Amino acid sequence: MKLRAVGIISKPKKEDICAVAPGLLDWLKKHGIEAVCDQQTLNCLGQKGGLPREEIPAKVDLLAVLGGDGTLLAAARLVHQHDVPLLAVNLGSLGFLTEITLDEMYGVLDDVLADRHRMDTRRMLDAEVERGGKAVTRYRALNDIVLHKAALARIVDFDVSVGGRFVSRIRADGLIFSTPTGSTAYSLSAGGPIVLPSVEAMVMTPIAPHMLTNRPLVMPGESRIEVQMHNPGEAVYVTVDGQVGEELHNGDRVRVSKSDRVIRLVVSPNRDYFQVLRSKLHWGER
Repeated sequence: MKLRAVGIISKPKKEDICAVAPGLLDWLKKHGIEAVCDQQTLNCLGQKGGLPREEIPAKVDLLAVLGGDGTLLAAARLVHQHDVPLLAVNLGSLGFLTEITLDEMYGVLDDVLADRHRMDTRRMLDAEVERGGKAVTRYRALNDIVLHKAALARIVDFDVSVGGRFVSRIRADGLIFSTPTGSTAYSLSAGGPIVLPSVEAMVMTPIAPHMLTNRPLVMPGESRIEVQMHNPGEAVYVTVDGQVGEELHNGDRVRVSKSDRVIRLVVSPNRDYFQVLRSKLHWGER
């Protein structure tokens, strides 16, 4: 891969960034590659300047993400229109997505320069909120679209249709619609299945359903889902990748479908997906 410029987006945690970013900046300079940093990275290093994050993808050939999965999810929503691959270095605690370790970072960068790196493609989800017959908001997610009640609200009734066919009225604390990438996130904690990233599928997982027979449902990736809430006087929210969203109104419809956009992730050459699962979920340990 020809690298003329590499963007750097960091989790704003000074001790971690100060331990990693200077060496990365030196490596890029040594290889004649321009570094385009966000404001958080330079602030953590005690320097002024840096670009707003949303401006970086249009200016770089690769985006290095220093942080955890949350930092990567935020970056993914920035790059989806620019087809810029992400190299995510894990400075967090779990790191299902940010699987490249600090020890691997420079070796992986060498592989990228030599065009011998491995890349995964991850499909995203689109969501649209319709109110009064008009689309009022659109979102894009790498992990999940979640419809959920406020902490103290009563159970919510969700009318779910797939491809124009009514599925059921589900009474629950919420519904999670996840990509295969997001199947190891909130959906997993709510009892959903793990879906390999290469599978074209979408998972609907009820959160604390009133009926124990309402189980997670795995659907074809091209499914078009519509949900209408029935919650007079109660607050219900749509949340995207656990980071952005809004409060919904009674009678709103939310439509969820496969996005035509994908995210390209540079992955570690030293492990496969099953090794990641064994490591993160401690499979096989006693």
